[in-house]
Amino acid sequence: MNSHIQKLMIALALITVLAATLACGATPTAIPATLTPNLPPTETSLPTQTAVPLYQQVALTSVAYNETGENPAYSLKAQTPSLQGSEDARVTNFNNEMNQLTQEEIAKFKDNVRVTHPVAGSPGSAFDQSYEVLSPPGNLLSVKFDIYIYIDGAAHPNTHSRTVNYDLETGTDLSLDQLFLPGSNYLQVIANYCIAQLETRNIDFEAFASGADPTPANYSSWNITPDGLQINFDEYQVAAYAAGPQIVTVPYAELQSVIDPNGPLGNFLP
Repeated sequence: MNSHIQKLMIALALITVLAATLACGATPTAIPATLTPNLPPTETSLPTQTAVPLYQQVALTSVAYNETGENPAYSLKAQTPSLQGSEDARVTNFNNEMNQLTQEEIAKFKDNVRVTHPVAGSPGSAFDQSYEVLSPPGNLLSVKFDIYIYIDGAAHPNTHSRTVNYDLETGTDLSLDQLFLPGSNYLQVIANYCIAQLETRNIDFEAFASGADPTPANYSSWNITPDGLQINFDEYQVAAYAAGPQIVTVPYAELQSVIDPNGPLGNFLP
């Protein structure tokens, strides 16, 4: 019986050891993985719509004005550019400037007419203003006015030009110096080219050469064109009356050394 009890105790000991071993080496219960929620895909932002440039919102039209008068007799015609299609202040500024220019020219003409002494059989004095836009499509508006004036009793009529170079994006007029690098000798470069061209023409330039000297006054009438900077010389400035007004277009390649690449003419550089 003692042997039976001994065997029973040994069996219990073995069971206890086995249970402890299983407890120590047992595989822990796995913790369920946290589920990642199904989020909707991130929406891709659409590119911001770029505002339409102002010059594409407007159209240039011409406003005609006609007037006649008696004692003394006169007739006048004037074409004035006007931007239509927007009430933007920059457009209003341009239109006001064009109207003011026309009114100034008409007022000067009428002042001269008032002091004339009518000539018998003469049709009277005459005023005729026309214009052309010389710049390519874009923010820059380069306008040249040609103004014909005849005052009753004068030997012949006269013409002169006026120019406006307007940056529609900024709503301001451009001055010649704004086209070029600060401190550059741009006037000398322009004058050198113009003089070389004028010397080749049969216009008696030698007698009027001072009209092409590199001064701001001599180069106050200019326009931006696709082919170059147009310089307008009025009657008597660089030529005899019979030769008429003279125009010289300076290619942008000739001005490359002095043009401000970040200025209004930057896009015209070769």
